[in-house]
Amino acid sequence: MTFIAEAFPSPPPAETSSDAEALMGRLLEAMDALVAMVEEETALVRDGRLREAAQLERAKSDFARSYVADMTRLSASRSALSQAAPDVVEAFRQRHARFHDLLRTNMTVLATAHAVSEDLIRGVSGELARKAAPQTYSASGRPSAPSASTIQPLAVSRTL
Repeated sequence: MTFIAEAFPSPPPAETSSDAEALMGRLLEAMDALVAMVEEETALVRDGRLREAAQLERAKSDFARSYVADMTRLSASRSALSQAAPDVVEAFRQRHARFHDLLRTNMTVLATAHAVSEDLIRGVSGELARKAAPQTYSASGRPSAPSASTIQPLAVSRTL
């Protein structure tokens, strides 16, 4: 954590209410771009188009990094923010809450896709191990489970 804090210093806080409002405007633009990207990524993952969803990663990461830096600056600007127009601040908070709801949905979709793909890989690995193991019977007359020495590792390329 210390390394990150040194590599990316916190931006200076906004000094005036107009600076804070301009910062919120910039954050709203970044939020709109992120919302569009997250919605597209969610739709692509739901449709199983993972290659196309992976292509959004770099742009999404760049916008997210900028968004986090501006949010850090905004949270350090509490005094200027308290002087800003209350309706602007409230509108920003509401949009920010909707954005977090969208992110939760996106994270759920991504976690589900990850769990499903992991289950598929485990199933394929188990089936390959079962077929590769000799079909023998134990002393009780039942088929024996494959031993750990007969199970071969499964290599999977993680690049899409």
